[in-house]
Amino acid sequence: MARDYKHRAQPKKTAAKKTGVAWWKWLLVIILIGLFVFFLNYLRDSVPADKQASVKMTKKTLATPKAEKKPPKPKHQDKKPEEPRYDFYTILPEAEVVVPDYEIKTRAREERVGKAKPTHYMIQAGSFREFAEADKLRARLALMGIESRVEKARVGNVVWNRVKMGPFTHSSSVTSIKERLRQNGIDVIVTEQEG
Repeated sequence: MARDYKHRAQPKKTAAKKTGVAWWKWLLVIILIGLFVFFLNYLRDSVPADKQASVKMTKKTLATPKAEKKPPKPKHQDKKPEEPRYDFYTILPEAEVVVPDYEIKTRAREERVGKAKPTHYMIQAGSFREFAEADKLRARLALMGIESRVEKARVGNVVWNRVKMGPFTHSSSVTSIKERLRQNGIDVIVTEQEG
């Protein structure tokens, strides 16, 4: 029997492909942009108030200067004006830089070569809240033949009594005293002051 091949030879008609982007893709892009804008607003609102004030302040200082109104003078001229308090002038000189062990060894080598910069080293053997404990450590150091003193330092609202030795100008003397103290069970911190 003969077969009909007529329908097999003809290709099926297909819909012509569109060259544009589908509508649902545009909708997806718009939704993503909206979510991104929402996220940025959320981040802006979640910044703490003190940081927002500093950001606003920097924006003001970056803007062009405008004529500012002067505050009215107080009626009572009897009081002395309060002087501004600049803490960093007192904090910076009191700042201590701790010198690690490897740095002391490196500086000792530099001293032998003659390339060392002039530095004053201080050794701190302990820090106590009670003066009696600090004085007891100072007496122990005196029995070892090491001269020390007790200095008071205020950290916040707490007064600390620090047992310190120095200043020493050579890192080799710092190393020898440090080793002697370690042999007697006293751990120390070495700090420096340039000058």
